Amino acid sequence: MNFPQPSRRKVMLSGAALVASAALVLTGCGRGDNASTGAKSVKISDGPAKGVVEVWAQGGDGAKLPEMFDRFKKENPDVEMRITEVPGDQFAAKMTAAITAGKVPDLIYSWSNIYSELIATGGFDAVPDGLADRKDYVEAVWDASVVDNVAYAVPWYTWAGFMLYRSDLTTAAGAKAPTNWDEMREFAKKLKSSGVKDPLALRVDWDSNTAFQVSQFAQQNGGSFLSKDGKSWTINTPENVEALKYWAGLIADGYASPDGPTVLDVVPWMSNGTTAAMWNGGPWYSGWFDDANGAGWSDKHIGYALNPAGPSGHSIATVAGGGWMVPSNAGNKDAAWKFAKFMSAPEQQVYWYKIFKNLPAVKAAWEDPALQSPMLEVIREALKDGVAPPSVPTWQQVGNAIGQQIEQVVRGGKSAQQALDEAQKQAEQIGMGK
Repeated sequence: MNFPQPSRRKVMLSGAALVASAALVLTGCGRGDNASTGAKSVKISDGPAKGVVEVWAQGGDGAKLPEMFDRFKKENPDVEMRITEVPGDQFAAKMTAAITAGKVPDLIYSWSNIYSELIATGGFDAVPDGLADRKDYVEAVWDASVVDNVAYAVPWYTWAGFMLYRSDLTTAAGAKAPTNWDEMREFAKKLKSSGVKDPLALRVDWDSNTAFQVSQFAQQNGGSFLSKDGKSWTINTPENVEALKYWAGLIADGYASPDGPTVLDVVPWMSNGTTAAMWNGGPWYSGWFDDANGAGWSDKHIGYALNPAGPSGHSIATVAGGGWMVPSNAGNKDAAWKFAKFMSAPEQQVYWYKIFKNLPAVKAAWEDPALQSPMLEVIREALKDGVAPPSVPTWQQVGNAIGQQIEQVVRGGKSAQQALDEAQKQAEQIGMGK
């Protein structure tokens, strides 16, 4: 289950938060099952799709969509699908401009990490009644587009983070894959003693990516950066402070570097043994390791495990993906939503995995034999403890402020309490953007 795109998934990893969810909640604890419809929803007609459907696809994920268009056209011979691929880092701005100008496509594919920004424009319809049901999807991915109990996107694919580790170096060090915080420190200590310079790879971008990773450690410790109702920031709680102390302590004790690896540096660092494990890595790394070192290298050198659980007993993993949204001013909403529904059929989800390696967002598709492997089994479990960054329009700004404060804990001598107190102050000044 990797995402080996020519862009090396830069489009998804550029904000390794990668997702936007209505709250930092565990899978299954999100919006209610009835959160599938709402204001500005349309009624879908019976019969096949017709007419031209202009599709905008974010990043490289649209590369093989024409193959899916051909499959859709077999069932809908009077439809014409047209696609425009938009660079990932430009998509939100271009879509916002299109909405403002009133010149929008009929259907978009968007990464879930920008859902909140898109929905905040007020330029998208809700998912129509009866088109899709939350219970059929990975809940965290469905909930990513739910605002005020209204869903705005039909999920297309998903992925979940997990720990990747050098199985050969782990065995040589007399260690084993850690399952909790205490074991992770022991794992790192043994790998360090065996000669691995920086045993653990953490997100040390010192921006919202770092903030999101620390927030996941906080959730593992029973904390959260958001209140339960999602209406206020709760950054400097005791649980969060304790989690930051643990995370920063891994760097302070020499088990992780404050200078890397970056997302794209993980492959060379782990390949040459500078680093032995990555916390909350993605499934595409398996393909990247093989690209760098030769086919089959990852099978011989890389192991997969759930992120080590914190005191709460939960592993906590990033769950992200992408989905289909229909602008409110679209000219062919009927055919657009029919294509979104078509792409949710289990057989289409499996076919897309086979040709592109994106993982199904529809639960039933996971039962197909094509989706059975040791790594996929870990991801299946990780999805159960999946979380996403806050679906708050100001998250990137607040996350960047948190990340900068975290760096001062590691480099500048601030205490975890002082850093999160300052981050809380800045977050309250920035607000929620609602």
